[in-house]
Amino acid sequence: MSFHQIRERVNLLLYSHKARVLRIGRVLNILVSFTAVGTLVYYYGLEHESETEEFLLGIIKGSFIFYVSHYLTRFIYDFKPIEFLRRTWFEGLIMFLLTLEGVSYTFFDALVLERIAVALGIETFSGISALFIQLYVLIVVVIGVGKGGAAIPRFKANPALVFIASFALIIIAGTGLLMLPEMTYPEGSMNFLDALFTSTSASCVTGLMLVDTPAFFTFKGQVVLLILIKLGGLNIIAFGSFLALAARFGLRVRQHDVIEDFVNKDSFLSAKGMIGKVVIWSSSIELIGAALMYFFWGDGVPFKSNGDRAFHSLFHSVSAFNNAGISIFSNGMHNEVVRDNYLIHWIVMVLIFVGALGMVALFDLFDLKNLRDRMNAPWKRISFMTKIALYFSVGLVIAGACLFYLLEYNNTLGDYNTFGKFTRAIFQSVTTRTAGFNTVDIGSIGVPGLFLLIIFMFIGSSSSSTGGGIKTSTFAIVSADVLSTIRGAANTELFKRTIPNVLKSRAYAVLLFFIVGDVVGIFLLSITESHILEMPDRGLLDLVFEEVSALGTVGLSTGITSLLSVPGKLIIIASMFIGRVGTLTVAFAVGVRLISKDYRYPEGHTMVG
Repeated sequence: MSFHQIRERVNLLLYSHKARVLRIGRVLNILVSFTAVGTLVYYYGLEHESETEEFLLGIIKGSFIFYVSHYLTRFIYDFKPIEFLRRTWFEGLIMFLLTLEGVSYTFFDALVLERIAVALGIETFSGISALFIQLYVLIVVVIGVGKGGAAIPRFKANPALVFIASFALIIIAGTGLLMLPEMTYPEGSMNFLDALFTSTSASCVTGLMLVDTPAFFTFKGQVVLLILIKLGGLNIIAFGSFLALAARFGLRVRQHDVIEDFVNKDSFLSAKGMIGKVVIWSSSIELIGAALMYFFWGDGVPFKSNGDRAFHSLFHSVSAFNNAGISIFSNGMHNEVVRDNYLIHWIVMVLIFVGALGMVALFDLFDLKNLRDRMNAPWKRISFMTKIALYFSVGLVIAGACLFYLLEYNNTLGDYNTFGKFTRAIFQSVTTRTAGFNTVDIGSIGVPGLFLLIIFMFIGSSSSSTGGGIKTSTFAIVSADVLSTIRGAANTELFKRTIPNVLKSRAYAVLLFFIVGDVVGIFLLSITESHILEMPDRGLLDLVFEEVSALGTVGLSTGITSLLSVPGKLIIIASMFIGRVGTLTVAFAVGVRLISKDYRYPEGHTMVG
């Protein structure tokens, strides 16, 4: 009897109870995942006796046994096991590692990854075993959530609302975690409003902070910030992939435009598999950046250990690539231990610039298939969208650096040599549009320099990136349309392409929403923050700068963030959230659905200007 015949007989024996067993497994998987996450939060956020700590870790380890058993059960019940392994290769790899770690911990009382970390000299994190166990739990739970798409009931949901809700859930979860006592050094816990502000800032990759991050947050709290930054940075493209999966559940035609905006493709169906590619590419870039930082910090930074050095490298690399601008140095990159480390500055600049280009542009520029195609067929060029992202980003960086250099030459740049001035000017030009890191004292910049930064924060980064602002695409289309109007051209042209009217309408809509959003925010802040306006060294420009920075999800501040009142904090929270999810997305979410588009009113004529 052949193996195939044996397999067929086994399938026949299993078939009668396959559905029931797999259904029970899915239910148990949900229960175990909730238990594991709840245990993880309880373990992570509160102080425990050693016996309690061992008990909690025992629950986590028990969940590992279930995850491996559940995977093996699905493998056994699958009628095509080889295809199952190919289809679930990443999950299978994690299950293999869990099994390996279980054997290693049982017989050698140490995890494999822990032993590797110790071999690399990273051995001084407290509870390193627990840290790796938590990492495994998070990976397995994320896999489970990703697989949950197949169990989504058939529904018709507005994707813009789902997208907004996903960010809201991340923010709420982050708020709860940051309020746990073990997250902060001060006795007690962070109050709800400050935790909500901080979680929103991290999840929306803005970077405005009410407190000094390294002095206020413990290592656990900093890990939570790192996770929020990573989740917030990935969410906008991850949502596009989710919509591609959910398309079969009956999304309306009107929402197709929203989906296309999220993934920047001709059809949202092409987003299938994009999230995996995004995770791999972004994580690889972040790890490369972290490795470079690890070796180039220099001796001037008083790290406590190799583990501390590695965590600082990873945190700043993730924060830079995701354009968050949150630093675990007091005063950020302007801290005296790193302000003259130009190698680190350039690494951070490159990470910010690459992250601000957008993943779709990165795929077009550096994907091996696209590179081979362009080498074999020289007439092939990068896409129209990539040209806008790349050329306008480079042009804005050069223009911003030259203007900042001239305006601040004898002010914030005055104490540095020529190379220091040049590096800082480039750095502020790169980071101002989206990231929020600083190598100069923002509060000391002159009024012309602040106006320059406001303009660049308003423009922002490129589409499909983690940055905010109106985006380089909006700026490019509006600029091209204005130039065409001045020249009296019949069509709006850019890079030898005609811009369709629908794109021009969207660009002007985004521009108008951001202008209105900033004006409303500034107006409200001028009412609620009168105490700041009354300060002798403060003025309306500080409020303008803060609001544009929040709505553009940049994170730069002249130093008034910690001075905000309760209403002021709520206004900035709303601005960061709206700036992250996009004003146009909000408009789609709350807009009234047209009953019919098959009509046209007579043309109206009026004077313009």
